[in-house]
Amino acid sequence: MKYEVTIGIPVYHVEKYIRQTMDSALAQSFDSIEFLICDDCGTDSSIEIVHEYQENHPRGKDIHIVRQPHNMGIGAARNRMMAEAQGRYFYSLDADDMISPNAIELLYNAAKKYDAEIVYGSYERLYDNGNQRRTVPYQYPMKVFMEPNEYAEYVYNVGIQGMNWNYLIALDVVRRNHLKVTPVGHGYGEDFTYTVDLPTYITRAVLLPVITYQYYIEENVFKNKREKVISRVQMDIAIEALETKKWRNELKGKPYYAQRCLKILMYEFSFACQMVLRKRQTIPPYTNREISNILKSPMTFGEIMRLKQGRMKSLYYYLIGILPPAISVLWLKLFARKYSFKGE
Repeated sequence: MKYEVTIGIPVYHVEKYIRQTMDSALAQSFDSIEFLICDDCGTDSSIEIVHEYQENHPRGKDIHIVRQPHNMGIGAARNRMMAEAQGRYFYSLDADDMISPNAIELLYNAAKKYDAEIVYGSYERLYDNGNQRRTVPYQYPMKVFMEPNEYAEYVYNVGIQGMNWNYLIALDVVRRNHLKVTPVGHGYGEDFTYTVDLPTYITRAVLLPVITYQYYIEENVFKNKREKVISRVQMDIAIEALETKKWRNELKGKPYYAQRCLKILMYEFSFACQMVLRKRQTIPPYTNREISNILKSPMTFGEIMRLKQGRMKSLYYYLIGILPPAISVLWLKLFARKYSFKGE
């Protein structure tokens, strides 16, 4: 490998943020870094700004740009960068976020110290509503996982972030297991369909309590960016990816299997609530049977009743999945409205 670490940054219509992101990446205290930029064919000046850094920054020779054949979305960009990265480890940084100057050094040192396949830093969310900013920290306890299934059990029982950033992962793990993001777009479970499977391929993992990443959320933009018409094609891809993850029967017998199934069912339930509330916006609309089909549990009634943990929740989702479609969809609609799921 030419570098120890590749920082991958997908770039599309981020001219407002890309300078602060590039500044934070290029300010890293760690030396051996490739800065791999994926140009996703935007129409603003984002990539021209990156070219400025490439030409004028002292680390410009380590900035490499790959261009997509056309706009393909952030998932496809991540896959392209993981395929072409020249680093031993890969770190994903979104083009509107920032990292601390010692982020890569801390994660890399932990990876080397524990021979870890993946190392997570803690992070904070930065909320900006145009008038004021506020930060909310999300800190992990210091954890080191070295035994088979230990890390996966923690993820599926306790939980960690479901986003595809702020972790350093050995690229040989990604490539050996042919791991790829399902490129369906934000709002369709793109990050979840990747991160929910990742622990099944990892044995040695580390969580660090130090905050290394600042996740930027522009609240007014978020509130107004819902589509008036939803692409059924994208939703079909997301559903197929979720179903493929859910029905991995080769994982039966693993100590985390039931909790993993529950995690996916909970996500699919939330996804189905959105499908019901926004049914009129989806062209062509989903039938009740199509919606209820994604709620089916991969576990049998007998398997659920033998569980020592999560039995009642698993039973709840199992029963929803076997109800007549009209009743299960009615329940989704009532639940979503009661608990204020966002829909149009």
